Amino acid sequence: MTSQDIIESEKKFIVSMRLNNNDRTAIRAMASRLFVRESELYRFAVNNLLNSLHKLHDMDCIGSDLLPLFIEFRVDLIQNLGLKKQQLFNIINSGNIHPDKFVAMADIELLLLPQHLLRQRLLQIGEALAVKQDDISTWLESYFILKYGLNKIGEEEIE
Repeated sequence: MTSQDIIESEKKFIVSMRLNNNDRTAIRAMASRLFVRESELYRFAVNNLLNSLHKLHDMDCIGSDLLPLFIEFRVDLIQNLGLKKQQLFNIINSGNIHPDKFVAMADIELLLLPQHLLRQRLLQIGEALAVKQDDISTWLESYFILKYGLNKIGEEEIE
């Protein structure tokens, strides 16, 4: 790494974002309670987001590798980003995906369904019935573990 690369990586950028009044008030209150500047709290939030969604930054992580991430953040990503099924299909199955990692559109649609519809749809899938759970998110995770051979959420692959 050259000194120019180090200088480039150390640069900071100003970004602008729109927040509603309630969010801004909450951030101010949290920053005050933590005795830090608001900007430090924003950097903390961005850093947490980057760490939580790190698989999206890894271009080798495709197909079924991304399912645990989308199961874990399913509601938040859909509500806050408004992802549609074709977008999610393209995100998950982008690039030259190996057939073993390909995720069917029907399974991607499961990620976008609200809880009550997700339960109804899982009740119609034979493989899903075999791993039925009371908690709908756990049930969805169990179905994907069975179908795609995933690790349990929170367990990283040991290489």
